[in-house]
Amino acid sequence: MTAKRTTRLAALVALPMALALGTSTAATAAGPQGFQIDLSQLNNSGASGTAMLSLDGTELTVKIESQGLTPGQPHAQHIHGSTEGHDFTCPDITADKDGDGIVTTSEGLPVYGNINISLTVDGDTTPDSGLAVDRMPVAEADGTLSYERTLTVSQDVADHIQDLHVVQHGIDPNGNNKYDFGVGKSDLDPKLPQEATAPAACGLVKGAAVGSVPAGGVETGTTASTSGVQSRGMAAVGAATLVAAAGTIVVTRRRRAAQDG
Repeated sequence: MTAKRTTRLAALVALPMALALGTSTAATAAGPQGFQIDLSQLNNSGASGTAMLSLDGTELTVKIESQGLTPGQPHAQHIHGSTEGHDFTCPDITADKDGDGIVTTSEGLPVYGNINISLTVDGDTTPDSGLAVDRMPVAEADGTLSYERTLTVSQDVADHIQDLHVVQHGIDPNGNNKYDFGVGKSDLDPKLPQEATAPAACGLVKGAAVGSVPAGGVETGTTASTSGVQSRGMAAVGAATLVAAAGTIVVTRRRRAAQDG
C-alpha cells in the first residue's frame, strides 16, 4: 500500500507545468496547462498533500493525494475562490474570531471565498453539492486519500484557474479516528460535531499572486456556478447526513471485506 501510494504521489508531483501561471484565453486555447497546489494543515489537523490541476480548454482534471486525514471518514473538498478578480487565500488562526481555537467553516469562508467546484467522486460538481458527503471521498484506514476526476468547467474558471484553490474538510483534534463533539457543535448544524465540517487543509496554486481579502467580503457567486453553500438552511440539510453517511460507508466496507473473505 505504501509503495503504491508513493508511486502515485511521485507521478502526481512530476506532472509538467505546461505553461506559465499568467493564464489568458489565448494561452488556454494553445494547449494543456498544469498547476500544482501544496495542501497545508488548518486547525492543527496534521493533514497535508498535493493537488494537481490539468486544464485543457475547459476540461479540468483534478488529482489529489493527501495524508493525515481522519481515517474512514468522508472529507468534503472543494475548489474555492473568485473568477471575478477578487483576492482570496488560505486562512490562518487569525480567522478564529471567537477565539475557541478552531477556524470554523463560517470563519474561513470570508478568507478562502465561496465554492466554485465541489470535488465529488461522481455526479454534480456545482456548489449545491458542497455538502454531498455521500459523494465525497473517504480517507483510508491510514488517513490517506487519493482522488481523481475530470470535469468540464466554464470559460471563466478556465481563465482564472490560477486564482482558485483547494480546501478539504474534516478534523480529528482528539485523535480518536472519528467525528465527535470534542470541540463542540458544527456552525453549520448544531446537531453535528464541529470536527465533521471544519476545514482541515488548504492550498493555493503554486506561484499564484496573493492579494488582500476584498473589503466587501465574500462574493455572491460566479458565472461558473450557483451561489454556493451560503444559506445556513441549505448547508444544514446537506450536513445533516454527514455522520450517518460516514457510518454507512464504514459498514458497507466491512460487509464487502467479509464477503471477499
